[in-house]
Amino acid sequence: MNIQEYFGRISYNKPHKDADLQTLTAIFQHHIQAIPFENLSMHSGEAIELDLQSTYNKIVRKKRGGWCLEINHLLFWALQELGYEVCILGANSYEPAEKGYTAEINHILLKVVIQGDSYIVDAGFGGAYQMWHPLMLISGKDQPQVPGIFHLMEDDGTWYLEKVKRKHYIPEHSNKDIPDTPELGNIRKIYRFTLKPRHIDDFQELNAYLQVSPDNILQKKSICTLQTTSGFLALVGWTFTDMKYKYMEDMDLVNITTLTDEEVEKTLKDKFNIVLENKLVP
Repeated sequence: MNIQEYFGRISYNKPHKDADLQTLTAIFQHHIQAIPFENLSMHSGEAIELDLQSTYNKIVRKKRGGWCLEINHLLFWALQELGYEVCILGANSYEPAEKGYTAEINHILLKVVIQGDSYIVDAGFGGAYQMWHPLMLISGKDQPQVPGIFHLMEDDGTWYLEKVKRKHYIPEHSNKDIPDTPELGNIRKIYRFTLKPRHIDDFQELNAYLQVSPDNILQKKSICTLQTTSGFLALVGWTFTDMKYKYMEDMDLVNITTLTDEEVEKTLKDKFNIVLENKLVP
C-alpha cells in the first residue's frame, strides 16, 4: 500500500508535510469527491472483506467506493501514514422510521487530534448528511458548511451529531412554488457516539451481519453516492438524484431521474467512475 497511489486515486497533489487542519481538510474533501459511498458489492455477488489490504485494493486499485467500514478505514490508514493522531470510533445511526438510534453500533467514524484540539472526521455517511469539513468536537456550537449547519451535542459522555435541514426545490414538482420538505421540525439526527477508541476488528461481526441481514437498508437498496464541488450525486436502485446545494438562499435544487437497467450501468461509469466486475442487480 502506497500513500502516493492513494493520493493519485483521490487526485490530491498538494504539499502534505504538515499534519495540520488545512491539510486534513483538503485531503478529506478530495477523498469524499473521489470515493463513492456505495454498497454495490452486496448487489453484485461480491463479499466485502474488512482487512486493510482488501479495502485498499478495492478502492485505490480497482477505483471502487465502499461503505463506512471501508471508506473510513482507508482514510484512517492514510491519516496515520501522514502522521496524524487519529483513532476509530463507533456510532449508532438514527433511524427516522423507528424514531430512534440503533441498539447496536453500526457505523464507524474517526477522531483526529491536532495541537490539542479534537475533530470528528467521517467520510462514510454519503448523501445529504455527509460533512464536507472536519467538525470541531465541541458541544452546542453551530458549524455551518456548504451542505448545511451541523452541530454536536454532548450529554453525559455520549455525543450526538445533527444537521439542520434545508428546503428542496424539485423542478418537476413545481406546480406549487416550492415544496417545504423539512418535516417533523428541521433538525435531522444523524448518529450518536462515544469517544471510546475502537479497532477495525471490533466491526468484523457487523461487516458480516450487514451482508446477510435482510432487514437493513443496505440489503434493501443498492446505493451509490458521491459528493461533488456543488452538492452530491446519488443512485439508489434505479433512481438517480443530482443535488445542488444552496440553489437559492436556504434551498437546494433536486433533479430526480428514473433509469433503465442499461442506464444504471452507464450512469455508474459516467457519473461515479465505477465499472463493476459482476452484474449489478439494482
